[in-house]
Amino acid sequence: MHRQLRQPYSLARFFASLASAILVLGLCSCQTAGLSDIASTSDITGSLGEKTEASRAAEPRHELEYYRDRYRANPKDADAVLKYGSALRAGGLRSQAVAVLEQATIADPGNKALLAGYGRALVDNGNFQQAFDVLGRAHTPDDPDWRILSVQGTALDQLGRHDEARQYYASALKIAPEEPSVLSNLGLSYVLSKDLPKAEETLRRANNRADADPRVRQNLAFVVGLQGRLAEAESIVKADRPAEEAAADVAYLKRLLSRKENARTDADNIPVAATGRPD
Repeated sequence: MHRQLRQPYSLARFFASLASAILVLGLCSCQTAGLSDIASTSDITGSLGEKTEASRAAEPRHELEYYRDRYRANPKDADAVLKYGSALRAGGLRSQAVAVLEQATIADPGNKALLAGYGRALVDNGNFQQAFDVLGRAHTPDDPDWRILSVQGTALDQLGRHDEARQYYASALKIAPEEPSVLSNLGLSYVLSKDLPKAEETLRRANNRADADPRVRQNLAFVVGLQGRLAEAESIVKADRPAEEAAADVAYLKRLLSRKENARTDADNIPVAATGRPD
């Protein structure tokens, strides 16, 4: 596991889908989460103020019902639309979230908050090019939003356009210097292009910030583990965590790293003639 990662067919596929195994941070996604959330992209772009009334509903199902009722009572209420869309996404109903937000933007095409929410839902649903285009309408060059720039970067990364993505992260960092969520996305961009040392360096910068989301540390632990330093990765995961949560997080980290190791083992067993074949 200490040897340098290679780039054959199966491992390339693993890295191409890596965003579904690590967490990408974006528009104000600042909830505390356990390591198990690394495996989800349901929070890939967070939201603009979507948690203001989260205390009203302790469980996702109740939250979905609450915001659905608010939305149905007044479908033209942009705040209700955004929160309903967020609740749908949290419940795994991503296509429905896209549909709700699409209709809202058709009815109110100049509402930048709705456009940002629609773009977020599109990213979450895997519609990366469309999301990038919609998010470009959610702010203007003379009034850029660093959060949207960062999410546009994640969309470009998903499209394999890593150099372009990093230009967006750079622009976001000019507006919000050393913002940990942007640095985290930049670090994961380096992971996707298989530059693990650069990814680790960037994620350490993010993790050193006092306001860093706990999931930044989780991403750092994953990248350290990808480089074969499992003991160090475990110590990063366990830092300042209750014993029971730390044990669960370490177990999950090991499962993620095992997936990577299995992908490499599968690649080692593929005939040489097939290793360069595109997915």
